[in-house]
Amino acid sequence: MKLFECESCGQPLYFENTVCESCGHRLGYVPEVNKVTALEPEGEAWRALGAPGTLYKFCLNAEVDACNWLLPADSAEPHCAACRHNRTIPDISDAENMARWRKLEMAKHHLFYTMLKLKLPLKNRTDDPEGGLAFDFLSDQVDADGNVTTVLTGHDNGLITINVAEADDAEREKRRTQMQEPYRTLLGHFRHEVGHYFWDKLVRDAGDESLAKFREMFGDERADYGQALQTHYNNGPPADWQDNFVSTYATAHPWEDFAETWAHYLHIVDTLETARSFGMKIRPRIRLGHELQAEVDFDPHKAKDIDDLIDNWLPLTYAVNALNRSMGQPDLYPFILSPAVIAKLGYMHDLTH
Repeated sequence: MKLFECESCGQPLYFENTVCESCGHRLGYVPEVNKVTALEPEGEAWRALGAPGTLYKFCLNAEVDACNWLLPADSAEPHCAACRHNRTIPDISDAENMARWRKLEMAKHHLFYTMLKLKLPLKNRTDDPEGGLAFDFLSDQVDADGNVTTVLTGHDNGLITINVAEADDAEREKRRTQMQEPYRTLLGHFRHEVGHYFWDKLVRDAGDESLAKFREMFGDERADYGQALQTHYNNGPPADWQDNFVSTYATAHPWEDFAETWAHYLHIVDTLETARSFGMKIRPRIRLGHELQAEVDFDPHKAKDIDDLIDNWLPLTYAVNALNRSMGQPDLYPFILSPAVIAKLGYMHDLTH
């Protein structure tokens, strides 16, 4: 993600900021110009210093501090380009649910930032009632007898369900440990699940040639999905899984391999853009340091091929992992990218472009 700044005072801004702590201006994100911009009131609307030619209004979810995105003041839509994909939100009269939903929205808006920059096809359930992208944020249900119906995070023909408990850091860490995962975040969930949606749109619906290319790279998705998952949970991944897969879960089925690889491609693109915004250069002071040199001086969304991304990604993650270890923290990126996985990431690059 790029680094933003207040047009009024020059203060550095985060994507999630709603007020400039330096000059006090109200802030909002305008997706059309990709700016978190300072705002000045004009009647019932807002004029953006970063896009002065249009009057804006806030997304309706800004009223409960769950969104900071703007849309044109004359738009008939009450919700922004990200929030209009919500189908179900939790009961926000409950304070705990409200806090969790805000975290979910923060991660979801981060996802939409990248999808919009990559110009991926996005239709909501109004545009495409049967297969548009939509989100259900649901809580586990307890009946009168105390029986719990657990909400499973997943994807079904464009509908992505997220268990709101995932927004609780302690609960998510508990699940990460139980699943023996090296990494589990809200943003990771969103990136993975939306990968299933884009498999439908960019592979399945793109014709036989697209499916043939997918099967050559990931395997035959017609293998029984339920049985494949059961086998994975019973037996675990193959011993040599790191030679061909980015994660153990990716070994379960070609669909999961695609979704995991898709998520990692978005991790790489977004993090490299952040590194570029901070002018990061890697120059290790060791004898073979030249092999780990990098300077992220290009827009990763417009990289010509996967090599441009990987040649910068590997040195960057080596450096940041080392920084994390210096703070006693887990590696930022605890994954190994084998040549086979890099080839799959190259497939993703070609697909998104």
